[in-house]
Amino acid sequence: MDLGLTGKRAVVTGGGGAICGAMATALAKEGAQVAIWDISEEAAQNRARAIRESGGTARAVQCEAGDPDSVTKALERTVAELGGVDILVNGAGGSRPEATTGKDLDFFSISRDAMRSVMELNFLTAVIPSQIVGRLFRDSGQGVIVNVASIAGVRPLTKSVAYSTGKAAVISFTQWLAVHMATEYSPRIRVNAIAPGFVLSDQNRFLLVDGQTGKPTPRGEQIIRSVPLGRLASSEDMTGALLWLVSDQASFVTGAVIPVDGGFTAFAGV
Repeated sequence: MDLGLTGKRAVVTGGGGAICGAMATALAKEGAQVAIWDISEEAAQNRARAIRESGGTARAVQCEAGDPDSVTKALERTVAELGGVDILVNGAGGSRPEATTGKDLDFFSISRDAMRSVMELNFLTAVIPSQIVGRLFRDSGQGVIVNVASIAGVRPLTKSVAYSTGKAAVISFTQWLAVHMATEYSPRIRVNAIAPGFVLSDQNRFLLVDGQTGKPTPRGEQIIRSVPLGRLASSEDMTGALLWLVSDQASFVTGAVIPVDGGFTAFAGV
């Protein structure tokens, strides 16, 4: 099926990482011109190079998505090279040990600064690019924004208090912005979110898979028991929902939060 993305210009924040890197690659395979924004210029360059070597069009742009000045400069460079932006994927985010409860840190000892930093890392990295890139959509009367939330924003995960709260804020912001952009500016501006489930990546592989046996660790087994489809996700599992949401196949979809979680959020455990 032709999704009509050929020639579309897409910005993917956090595009040097696993999930958003897979999203950037999928967009390029469908013919989009992709600007990979990442706080790590090296990661952005590596992903852009891999896309180009596969025949796609991609540019690497160093950008700190939570910094308005950095986002403004990244957009100026992107517009100069691509001529504009049609799609914005807000994927920058993450967590930090100092805002995660565990045997060495209880809830009562989490500092305000640690909590704030993780909230900003996940929430403001969606808000600020939406403000700055969103002005282009306002002026043209069309555009698509997809925020990468998390199932942690739907059902809070144990230990991840700041991350779960930050992603819940992203979900609320997605619904608010969808209504705001459509009613204040144009019904051809759509805003949705994807809520990934447990994705196996290089960053968490040591926690979920035994390096010697290749079998799930106790933590991995616990997660898999809570996923009706019976496995962890790959980064590529996230791309189908993204491609649908940014295409005209989803022209009547806005304010939606699509869980891509193998049924985790639907499962009560009994």
